[in-house]
Amino acid sequence: MSGHILLIEDDTAFQSMLREALEERGHRVTVVGRAEDGIALLRGGGFDLVLSDVMLPGMSGVEAIPHLLAAAPGTDIIVMTAFSTRELALEAVKLGAYDVFAKPFSLKEMDIVIRRAMEKRRLQAEIAALRDSLRRDGPASRIIGESRAIMEVKALIEKVAPLDTTVLIMGESGTGKELASDTIRALSPRAAAPFIKVNCAAIPEHLFENELFGHEKGAFTGAASAQPGKFELAQGGTLLLDEIGDMPLAIQPKLLRVVEQKQVERLGGRRPVSLDVRLIAATNQNLADRVREKAFREDLYYRLGVAVVHLPPLRNRKEDIPLLAQHVVRRLQGTLGLPVHGLTPAAVAALCAYDWPGNVRQLANVIERAAIAAEGPIDAPDVDRALGRAPGVYLEAATGAAPPPSADADVPPLPPAAASTHTEDTTPVCAPPPHTFAGAALSGPIDLRETMRMVERNLLLDALRRAEGRQTEAAVLLGLTPKNLWAKLQKHGIKPRNELPLIHES
Repeated sequence: MSGHILLIEDDTAFQSMLREALEERGHRVTVVGRAEDGIALLRGGGFDLVLSDVMLPGMSGVEAIPHLLAAAPGTDIIVMTAFSTRELALEAVKLGAYDVFAKPFSLKEMDIVIRRAMEKRRLQAEIAALRDSLRRDGPASRIIGESRAIMEVKALIEKVAPLDTTVLIMGESGTGKELASDTIRALSPRAAAPFIKVNCAAIPEHLFENELFGHEKGAFTGAASAQPGKFELAQGGTLLLDEIGDMPLAIQPKLLRVVEQKQVERLGGRRPVSLDVRLIAATNQNLADRVREKAFREDLYYRLGVAVVHLPPLRNRKEDIPLLAQHVVRRLQGTLGLPVHGLTPAAVAALCAYDWPGNVRQLANVIERAAIAAEGPIDAPDVDRALGRAPGVYLEAATGAAPPPSADADVPPLPPAAASTHTEDTTPVCAPPPHTFAGAALSGPIDLRETMRMVERNLLLDALRRAEGRQTEAAVLLGLTPKNLWAKLQKHGIKPRNELPLIHES
């Protein structure tokens, strides 16, 4: 296996001999005479291995090891010296050298060590690529979206999943709390162990204790045999307490005791059972408010909230709607007994213009209903009907403009901007500008890159409208710095006018 080797050697005769020998074996060799020059070259990247003499002008080869590793982490360094001692070799290896050779040395032996170092580097690169692939295609990839809000959620989940700590997932209904808990479990060391899910809102109060903690035989009338509770069933694995905000106040002290002591005592039992269970709790309620209302124990709230994952509502990450819609369509293509031909940009615009109080769950439901009713690709009128409103309402509500033509229109009407001498952009948030819909009428599946461009452009327009053209306020609404907002406005050719609530484009 050949590679690019950086040779740091000031002895020109030895340098020439070793370079020739390495090039004969298929390696590409770059030679410098000082450690400082080698460090500078290494920062540029492209090297697979470093061969360095110890006695060099200026910084010695041993002193250079930490600097070489800092310049190119993961690059192996082989040290060569004519003054080899056990202490020097130990010092070099301690600082991070791969091996130490005493001059003169056998080229055959050096060749074996170089090949081993190259193979190690190749395997490390393969492992890194595999890890990236697993991260990209693994459990976290089921959380769809590329917005800053959802990427922060993914990063936090990947960070807390391997830790054996309690996690509290908070978010509105339909934001994906169960999916987040599934992902945490799948990325944890307990992925192959039991995963027990309990919906606290679905259990009658008088059965709560029995469901969670179990009972012994004869504990109450009808208890003909002992029965373990959900905690024991999750032994060695993970327990999800969904909708924990609905847990009766009387049960909360008992749950707190189990969480703190890692033990559970069955109804009618005399001996506690030790637990090895990772606890995940989820709620669509604001537990801090519930604590203030005396409906949730403060000590339990803090005990559960060791790691807190907040899932953003869909209205706060509308830029993810095209990706989510595409994902839902692909899933429906595999589950529905009828063909789903994708979405037109007009349909995506209609989806983006809605606030989705039911979040991702509602979005998936609406797309499924629209797919069932659609004759071809899902279009804006199909979306409107699935939402139970008249076709074109989304555009009229947002801007007062006429609705865009549907995909089956024979001749698209003239866009309002074309019939006027004004250059005002009246496009609703996330919706493509009206002139793009005529082309969309002939399209099937959406062009993701173009749709994402339109989504970003119209988010900018909507924020500027809401801020009445004031860029600083618009930047706050979008979660951007004023400098970043200005760059995006330049990118899309948008010129805001601070004195008017309309956005004029060049």
